[in-house]
Amino acid sequence: MPVNLQQPDRSRLFPVPGVTLAVAEAGVKQAKRRDVLVLELAPACRVAGVFTRNRFCAAPVILSRAHLASGQPIRALVVNTGNANAGTGEDGRQRARAICAALAEELGVNVEQVLPFSTGVILEPLPADRIIAALPTRQQADWLDAAEAIMTTDIMPKATSRQVMVNGKTVTVTGIAKGAGMIHPNMATMLGFIATDADIGQQALQQMVRDVADQSFNCVTVDGDTSTNDSFLLIASGQAGNATIDADSAAGYAELHDAVRDVAIELAQAIARDGEGATKFMTVTVEGGHDRTECKQVAYAIARSPLVKTAFFASDPNLGRLLAAIGYAGIDDLDVDRLDLYLDDVLVATGGGRNPAYREEDGQRVMNQPEITVRVKLNRGEASATVWTCDFSYDYVRINADYRS
Repeated sequence: MPVNLQQPDRSRLFPVPGVTLAVAEAGVKQAKRRDVLVLELAPACRVAGVFTRNRFCAAPVILSRAHLASGQPIRALVVNTGNANAGTGEDGRQRARAICAALAEELGVNVEQVLPFSTGVILEPLPADRIIAALPTRQQADWLDAAEAIMTTDIMPKATSRQVMVNGKTVTVTGIAKGAGMIHPNMATMLGFIATDADIGQQALQQMVRDVADQSFNCVTVDGDTSTNDSFLLIASGQAGNATIDADSAAGYAELHDAVRDVAIELAQAIARDGEGATKFMTVTVEGGHDRTECKQVAYAIARSPLVKTAFFASDPNLGRLLAAIGYAGIDDLDVDRLDLYLDDVLVATGGGRNPAYREEDGQRVMNQPEITVRVKLNRGEASATVWTCDFSYDYVRINADYRS
């Protein structure tokens, strides 16, 4: 079961004026489940996004990038689960275009004003005809319905909201995400959609989505695999009535940025808490580095190590695995004799070896917890970074072995 992750409270997921949600059953992978989500956007909406860096990126990623680059205002997003439409070549791109064209015709907009997204099995043809047939049957939905419609191996839908004062106006920020496996940071790590009614300029919005991704979705890893379909979109409808935020130095930018970041962090952590087969949620913090890049490098080495993750699943304080991961992180001039390693508040290693005062029972006490913090002090600078991950259990192997069953 997910680690300390609760079903979102429908009543606390605030609608975003200018964004209309609808879901449909297309039978993409299985019958009688909502597997298509449509977000219709008011004409004044602005959209910015970041996408996977996987070179085998999916057809919808290619089209979404191109449609955003066209400069035309985005009027709709269409998302399907059950099929990734990745590794499908030009045929896959044609199928994604056909879906965009069908929705564009219905809405009376250009095809470039529709962004497609897919998630699911790779290397399988997308049943575009089923999705197109389901579009007219879609039913109005709320944010919880939307979160449920994009799930794959997720056990729990992921959605959250905030409201904040920006330039004297109440601004709403609501987001959803999906992801449980094939999760590793590299310019978004899953499908994530955050919408706000704030009025913010296009350049400032693009800056915000990149900054927020780097502080949230790019700080979570489940299994070290970067997906072909990763996409994170930030939508601003401009209907809150605040003065337009046209730069990151403008009044209101910081308040809106922090609200969007907090929503994104909660969603990113939910992905790790709901990692496939997860029984533990781990926070890995690296402090005292020369720069944030090397801190993240060390944190990722720990967070994606199968040996570390299986030890945490077993609640086994075999903590030498942590030192090994730090050592191979690629920091060539790292002085391990200056390093300190903590498990929660327990100092495990210092001065290049085991802390003389460390007791196995203290490590065991921490390892038995469902949530654990690993803290590494490099003691060579002022920078720091944090990533979130989960353990590897028997169920991770079972889920992925049976993924196409």
